[in-house]
Amino acid sequence: MSILKIALDVPLPQLFDYRLPPEHIGDPVGRLVRIPFGTGSKIGVVVGATDTSDQPAAKLKTAELIDDLPPLPADWLALCSFCARYYHHPLGQVMAFALPPLLRKGKRPRALKAKVGSGGAVPNMPAPTADQATAIEAINAAHGFQTFLLHGVTGSGKTEVYLRAIAAVLERGGQALMLVPEIALTPQLESRVSARFPGTHVVSAHSGVADAARARAFLAALEGRAAIVLGTRLSVFMPLPRLQLIVVDEEHDASFKQQDGLRYSARDVAIFRARQRDIPIVLGSATPALETFHHAASGRYTKLDLPLRAVAAAMPTVTTIDTRKQKLQDGLSAEMISAIGERLGRGEQSLIFLNRRGYAPVLACPACGWISHCRRCAANLVLHLADRRQKRAGPPQALFAPSGGGASGARPSGALICHHCGLEVMIPHACPGCGNLDLQPFGRGTQRLEAALTERFPASRILRIDRDSASSPQKWQTLLATIHADGADILVGTQMLAKGHDFPKLTLVGVVGADAALFAADFRAPERLFSQLMQVGGRSGRAHLPGAVLIQTEYPGHPLYRALIDHDYAAFANEQLAERQAAGFPPFAFQALLRAEAPEIAQALEFLATAVAAAEAPGTSDIMLYDPVPMRLARLKNRERAQLLVESRSRPALQNFLTGWMTRLYACKTPRELRWHLDVDPQEF
Repeated sequence: MSILKIALDVPLPQLFDYRLPPEHIGDPVGRLVRIPFGTGSKIGVVVGATDTSDQPAAKLKTAELIDDLPPLPADWLALCSFCARYYHHPLGQVMAFALPPLLRKGKRPRALKAKVGSGGAVPNMPAPTADQATAIEAINAAHGFQTFLLHGVTGSGKTEVYLRAIAAVLERGGQALMLVPEIALTPQLESRVSARFPGTHVVSAHSGVADAARARAFLAALEGRAAIVLGTRLSVFMPLPRLQLIVVDEEHDASFKQQDGLRYSARDVAIFRARQRDIPIVLGSATPALETFHHAASGRYTKLDLPLRAVAAAMPTVTTIDTRKQKLQDGLSAEMISAIGERLGRGEQSLIFLNRRGYAPVLACPACGWISHCRRCAANLVLHLADRRQKRAGPPQALFAPSGGGASGARPSGALICHHCGLEVMIPHACPGCGNLDLQPFGRGTQRLEAALTERFPASRILRIDRDSASSPQKWQTLLATIHADGADILVGTQMLAKGHDFPKLTLVGVVGADAALFAADFRAPERLFSQLMQVGGRSGRAHLPGAVLIQTEYPGHPLYRALIDHDYAAFANEQLAERQAAGFPPFAFQALLRAEAPEIAQALEFLATAVAAAEAPGTSDIMLYDPVPMRLARLKNRERAQLLVESRSRPALQNFLTGWMTRLYACKTPRELRWHLDVDPQEF
């Protein structure tokens, strides 16, 4: 056993052979090593040891084991191996991704005193409702692997169920892992967990944590010192020797799927990990992913229902406003304006939801038709105005020269920004196409809506919350503190406010601009819209004040809106599942996308055509390969992109096909400027 099999962070699906240092004693598997590689050195992970090698003995170099870092456990190595196999990604790159950056460099962080709760008595816990008690009992009674779907309406107290299940795990001396979709939700959840479990070592793991802190959290979990790990999708790879429970909150959320590098689903990996460790896992959501709902309906998952709110007497009333029958005022209907005014009169808060940041989606010239295109992407540049107090800025239309004459050519302060590549250019004084000074913003974003509301309600305190105003964790926490301190009357927000927040005085949610998703090309668009609207609507009336949701739409009779009015997720889900079954879409089929990008679209399409030819092999009759096509966003950052969809009614058949296909694709010679990757179970098309 003198030859080590080492996984390295290189884009090749292979292991590398190195000699074990002769002085080493003990099992080297799982150890981090520093090895000579090319003209430099690399850090790798030992995944096996043997007595033979395909390489000549004289060519094998000796690895240096890093003694001050503990070995990685066998179940962690197996988890990474599963991800490498299932997502067809090089094992060394999977392990490098799963390790904190400091450990990836072979460095141990400086030790700090463990951060634990403040100690003292456990705070008074709310008495569980009957439905909560039933769910808690079922989870605590689970023996071995079992997947629970905790389907609870917004405000039903799913977090309380999680915390009580975690408490039972801690009493048995175990560890718990809890995943949340957004970094923004982690600090408030950490505060709540630390308050519930004083004296317990709780660590957070997400991309916003500093490198040293992330490495310390990883080692605390690995060495058994951390009892609870909270984090985003990245934390699914935290090593936990006494792991007894996994919780995935808002399991439907698209952010659990990584969209670059290792394109994994943290929810699916968490389910595999629970099966691997033979422990229960709880998937919680008010609007479960249709795949999850289907598994629960078929009996594969155990469904636990929380149909009632824990504090509020009732769910908010949902009403559609038919915008075909009236002229909107700055994008708002008369009913919406009246409802906001009523809340202001009662001292209550309103949230106007528009999932589009910036001032306007496009700046255009009405004379020649010029629009603000991004020169690097197949997308438009979005108009952003400089942040300022809109009360002093005048009405929105005054920010631009009035239409039809007298245009001064004055340029408002701000920029045109691409939301895909980040390109930022100055707002032109005049049309680059014809010189017309009368450029106009078309459509509206949160900035324009904020300005319109400021003009209409000048005495109100308006707070805009989007990725621009909450550009850092500190700014985000400041905005939340302002809301909780009753420092805002009207909130204008994007999906950042759609989940995980309790604002006791918020009684009205108004939805603007949701119709576009009803007819999107992506078959998952209706599912995401329903989830988004139910989540944001659930912010209303969560305390003792009744809540209301108003949705402006040109399609008030659409089945999606009818299901929202009835708070009937099951009706919506069953209708969508029937459509997907008829069309042969997931969860009734399994998919993978091969994507390619190059300076020219012809290069990308040529590679995909080569990939199709490489797939023509015996035993692929149950595999469907579609024609290579340009992606919907065909150009991104000056690179042309195309994709090839592979589909099968059988997951094993798809995986078997992909295994052989990827071997042949890695053997293909491609131009240096071309890049390609495989996305298994894709969520974006």
